[in-house]
Amino acid sequence: MSLYSFLVAVRSDGQQLMNETGETTSHLMGMFYRTLRIVENGIKPLYVFDGAPPKLKSGELAKRFQRKSEAQAAEEEAKETGTAEEVEKFSRRTVRVTREHNAEAQRLLKLMGVPFIIAPTEAEAQCAVLARAGKMYAAASEDMDTLTFNSPVLLRHLTFSEQRKEPIQEIHLDRVLEGLEMDMNQFIDLCILLGCDYVDPVKGIGPKVALGLVREYKNLEAIVAYIEKTGKYTLPDDWPYADARLLFLEPDVRQADHPDCDFKWEGPDVDGLVKFLVEEKGFSEDRVRAGAARLQKNLKSAQQSRLEGFFKPVERSKEEVASLKRKNEEKLAEKKKKQKVAAKEKKEAKAKPKIAA
Repeated sequence: MSLYSFLVAVRSDGQQLMNETGETTSHLMGMFYRTLRIVENGIKPLYVFDGAPPKLKSGELAKRFQRKSEAQAAEEEAKETGTAEEVEKFSRRTVRVTREHNAEAQRLLKLMGVPFIIAPTEAEAQCAVLARAGKMYAAASEDMDTLTFNSPVLLRHLTFSEQRKEPIQEIHLDRVLEGLEMDMNQFIDLCILLGCDYVDPVKGIGPKVALGLVREYKNLEAIVAYIEKTGKYTLPDDWPYADARLLFLEPDVRQADHPDCDFKWEGPDVDGLVKFLVEEKGFSEDRVRAGAARLQKNLKSAQQSRLEGFFKPVERSKEEVASLKRKNEEKLAEKKKKQKVAAKEKKEAKAKPKIAA
């Protein structure tokens, strides 16, 4: 996703950055400077690359390919009859991350001394495994499926530009489940019901309805039986929800104790970076050397520890969890009571005859 965003956003005069031989360099420029910015903010990044997509994802990929094909046709038409703005708009929609882009980004990270791993299938699933094992603090992604893969902490907007002024969201899965009053299996079923990369959503079922159905019927099997019995909603013709659920529960990943998951942050290979970025890709040597120096300084410097490093969080006891749940229920009941009283008073006020002046 990062490489795709670089190819779309890192441009000059509406075109992707290229060297003298016509090779695209937007992805390398973006990866180099974003990684510097992340490290300078006290974060040690680990990049996770997607592997082969699961077969069940082929339908979603086919839709994306169709959208790109349509955009490509629209771009060609715009070149003939449209404005420069229209050409650029459709050009961005045709962007595709290739194997070469991935390979060059991996070569760059290796030279920078920043670790990466290629997931067997979904990158978000691999992130979740590593976060659960404590190999990293959180998974950073804009894809909410990261939570469905059981990542304990999800960071969103981590890589947004400063100009957007969007605060980073830190989402804790345990608090999500507590707030929704459901277990992990029910949360997965909720996400599937609303549509994911593996199956289409059920037409007419939005977040509010889906939440109500999961709370009432507990699982998708019972929900499907209810829909088929009542005919209130129409299920997609091909809706393999059980297969989708299994992909979330048992994804193909490298386990945290696998040799590939033994990560190390090392000093940058300055000469290697100059050879790759300057000699092969046409970057400014002064900028590359300055960036390498910044990287070396920040990776070596001691990072400020989180509070968890000084104070180990104490898990709540069953009694405390029950007490908290009871208090939340009491607050909810009190809120509903007040709303009911207010609605009654409003209704009575409307029913009173108006006195003519």
